[in-house]
Amino acid sequence: MTDRLLDFSGKVALVTGGSRGLGREMVMALAERGADLIIASRKAEACETVAEEVRSMGRRALAIGAHCGKWDEIDSLIEAAYAEFGRVDILVNNAGMGPRMPSEEVPENLYDSVLNLNLKGPYRLSSVIGKRMKDAGSGAILNISSVAALQPLAQVVPYSAAKAGLNAMTIGLAREYAPEVRVNCICAGPFLTDIAKAWTEEARQTADNALGRPGRPEEIVSAALYLLSPASTFSTGSVITVDGGI
Repeated sequence: MTDRLLDFSGKVALVTGGSRGLGREMVMALAERGADLIIASRKAEACETVAEEVRSMGRRALAIGAHCGKWDEIDSLIEAAYAEFGRVDILVNNAGMGPRMPSEEVPENLYDSVLNLNLKGPYRLSSVIGKRMKDAGSGAILNISSVAALQPLAQVVPYSAAKAGLNAMTIGLAREYAPEVRVNCICAGPFLTDIAKAWTEEARQTADNALGRPGRPEEIVSAALYLLSPASTFSTGSVITVDGGI
């Protein structure tokens, strides 16, 4: 039996970057606890695969292919979500990318792409949906940031800057849309998602944190569920780390 504080029955959740990695883990965790899902990422086919898994659990699911760094596609995503479900109760801004490159070699189009996906897109989604949530009387938004926002790393400076902006956006929107809407943020550490395939074997086994290892994707779930659920009704504008103790 699901704890009533972690019961998402009747809720509609939109998760960007929801077709794989941390996003997929959060999609499945919400569906297992009763939520209906809108799964968005650039590859519609991958979203549909996850949507089918959600439907097999008895939940409704909508798969939408959208570039979550482009406002026109974001606006279309929002309208499709509301047309299908009539509302969005939960928004998870998870889509992101952080290519490693010497700063002097970063071309303008890559810089723009990193800022667009990690900051511009979440701003548009959160501001449009957040206002609708406030008007409806309730809602929860969760931004997935990075420890790189708190301890910026060499050769991923645009990513670190964008995630620092996401942290600031979290606090600002939490104040703007309170008390009806709560806006919180997780600064994630290294996780064994698809990007870890490019890591060395040592990096996949060990990490420079207190626990000495990268996180397993499912280890994002408990923090995400807490911040999205009635268990955290007095938490908004919070930026917490889930990083193994970096």
